[in-house]
Amino acid sequence: MPGSPARFFLDTNIFVYTFDETSPVQQAQARELVELALTTRLGVVSHQVVQELLNVATRKFSVPLSLGDCRAYVEQVLAPLWRVSPTVALYLRALDVQERSGYSFYDSLIVAAALEAGCRTLYSQDLQHGREFDALTVKDPFAAG
Repeated sequence: MPGSPARFFLDTNIFVYTFDETSPVQQAQARELVELALTTRLGVVSHQVVQELLNVATRKFSVPLSLGDCRAYVEQVLAPLWRVSPTVALYLRALDVQERSGYSFYDSLIVAAALEAGCRTLYSQDLQHGREFDALTVKDPFAAG
């Protein structure tokens, strides 16, 4: 459908920023993206994003989330966006991305998951802004301009 909105993938760092009160501008931008993902149902995450966020939230936040808060966040925010789970094909695609891009395996797995879900945009602060993989473009939502 021409002009129809496209799916987009949110990397773990977007969710981390939603909790980061030391970076209010990035926090507001991240919260806006997550809200957009949930309200439009166009946002996508993978199993990896769920795992990474839960690890960071319980171990690395200045005030770690309780397990109850983590459960609620999974149910209310992550589960509605979770579209990609591990498969052999996903891992093989990640290896292909790694070979083409030089990214680490885990960064390549994020790209592969976004491709697998048919996303047009991958929002991430950690990957090269503007980098293209087929129809997928990496965008740093916090980059100026």
